[in-house]
Amino acid sequence: MPENTQPALLDYLTRRYGELKLRLARVLRNADLAGDALQDTWLRLHSQPEEGLVVRSPRAYLIRMAANAAVDIRRRHGQSLAHEEISELLDLADPAPGPAQVAGARSDLGQLVRLLERLPARQREVIVLVRWEGMAQKEVARRLGVSLRTVELDLKRAHDYLDARMADEKK
Repeated sequence: MPENTQPALLDYLTRRYGELKLRLARVLRNADLAGDALQDTWLRLHSQPEEGLVVRSPRAYLIRMAANAAVDIRRRHGQSLAHEEISELLDLADPAPGPAQVAGARSDLGQLVRLLERLPARQREVIVLVRWEGMAQKEVARRLGVSLRTVELDLKRAHDYLDARMADEKK
């Protein structure tokens, strides 16, 4: 992978978003969870410093990020991801997407950015700090001067909003 890894990973995710989501949904048996995991992956990519990061297999790296995101999402909802599901995620094949998949993925990512901009300021800040910057929710609460419960609610509301709007716009 080139020295400028972060943009290359974002480009890879954009080009293969539809296929990655489809494969994740098959393994997780939950299209919404797959979409959430890839949204979190996209957000987390923005928070990683480019210097020194070497990625030999973008597909494997992104799948691992999405698998970790799915585990985090399930934990938030009091669920767990089975070891077999994680193993399946890591073993996914990576055939090249067609033009329709590329166009769909770019559209989905653009839509996500537009929806993030529509969130109330604190919800947007919470989701960016937690999902994008990888900051612990307790630290976000301290930084924003609010309770942990407020951060949890803002994060949930932001996810619910993004999920609902992404689903609405696909209809």
